[in-house]
Amino acid sequence: MNFTFGLTWWAAAILVVDITIRIIAIIVVPRNRKPTAAMAWLLAIYFIPFIGVLLFLLIGNPRLPRKRRRKQQRINDYIAGASENLQFGTLRPNAPEWFTSMVALNTNLGAMPLAGDNGAHLIADYQESLDAMADAIRTAERYVHVEFYILSADAATENFFSAMEDARSRGITVRVLMDHWANRGKPGYKQTQRRLTAMGAEWHLMLPVQPLRGKYQRPDLRNHRKLVVVDNRVAFMGSQNVIDSSYNLKKNIRRGLHWVDLMVRLDGPVVSSVNAIFLADWYSETDEILEEGALVDLEDVRSGSGDLDCQVVPSGPGFEGENNLRLFLGLLYYAQRTISIVSPYFVPDEALLYAITTARMRGVDVELFVSEEGDQAVVYHAQRSYYEVLLKAGVRIWMYRKPYILHTKCFTIDDEVAVLGSSNMDMRSFGLNMEVSLMVRGEEFVREMQDVEDMYRSLSRELTLEEWKQQPLRSTVLDNLARLSSALQ
Repeated sequence: MNFTFGLTWWAAAILVVDITIRIIAIIVVPRNRKPTAAMAWLLAIYFIPFIGVLLFLLIGNPRLPRKRRRKQQRINDYIAGASENLQFGTLRPNAPEWFTSMVALNTNLGAMPLAGDNGAHLIADYQESLDAMADAIRTAERYVHVEFYILSADAATENFFSAMEDARSRGITVRVLMDHWANRGKPGYKQTQRRLTAMGAEWHLMLPVQPLRGKYQRPDLRNHRKLVVVDNRVAFMGSQNVIDSSYNLKKNIRRGLHWVDLMVRLDGPVVSSVNAIFLADWYSETDEILEEGALVDLEDVRSGSGDLDCQVVPSGPGFEGENNLRLFLGLLYYAQRTISIVSPYFVPDEALLYAITTARMRGVDVELFVSEEGDQAVVYHAQRSYYEVLLKAGVRIWMYRKPYILHTKCFTIDDEVAVLGSSNMDMRSFGLNMEVSLMVRGEEFVREMQDVEDMYRSLSRELTLEEWKQQPLRSTVLDNLARLSSALQ
């Protein structure tokens, strides 16, 4: 009888705890959170209460720690004040009214000023971009700033690392930032750190998850930016990491996977804007305001090799709004004739999905480039769950043939504006990752981007609605389950 009473008491206690968890979840989870994300978390907590609560406590806060958010706000205020009365080159004439409003939107969100007189040229070959960055580093006279989500010393990146060593041997300051969580599991992680130390580079981990050292935030918040700045003359940014195109992972090598990326080489006043992103991230990680500070470099602007108008748009949990999503939405709604999107991980929220399908209803030709094969199962299936509604809306979907992963992140609207950078069109990039995007106005640059899109199209096959309807039931189930989990932010 005592045994039965004990079981009853434990069952009652568990029931009370379970009900308490559910009530508290209704109060806490939806606050300042998108309805889709809130519903996904509530479902997780209701169906698997104890595991759901544990996951929510671990990764339920999509914001950076308060200290880092305050730093970001100080950076935004500083750059806005420093650049308020500066002239960043001569802007192209006859800008459409909608473009001017997009520039104002970006600036209000914390973007760099619009800069004119810039040169910008795309590099679509993986090894060629690594070598181009190495060549630029070898011309350094003052400093080299390197910031990458993944940075690894291997055979493919040997020229890049040798260039940094050459710069250091000449007394040039080399500063390096690399994401902690993204690099720690990659082959050669410790060897890369030792090589940076041996060459005399000043290097730091971004968003380190090191609780024993007092450094902790949600572990899946990542700095996903990729950029290089040499002095204040040349910059590179885009989608590519500094690592072999297989990422040196056995599973990728076994499947024959290789990444396809796109980088842009910049010269002109916009280089100062790219450098300001690095300076901000360096300050966030080190509390150090560099001598080559934002104000100095923002004033040290020089005309570039072209007359393109460029604006650098940072985004991430350090900002109040989803800067990259707002940029994408604005341009998608302004498009009049064509939209071409390249995104390896395409998991849109409702606003983005409506913008794309609305564009089709307005008569705009829309195409989406994705990979035929995925490297991340959950994201791959979540992405597939949107194909049917896109195909029914008339969006053309091009699948880059395996075993290549199309990792480029860019899009063009009409013949006048292009965007490229590190940001995917997915909820993670909008809400959790620190990203950087570049908006460019100029027909010649858009044509260069369209040439890359033509190349991607020639190496892809088109997915049709008829083919999609033949998908087996098990794939549909997996796609839908992955779609639900994608909203857990």
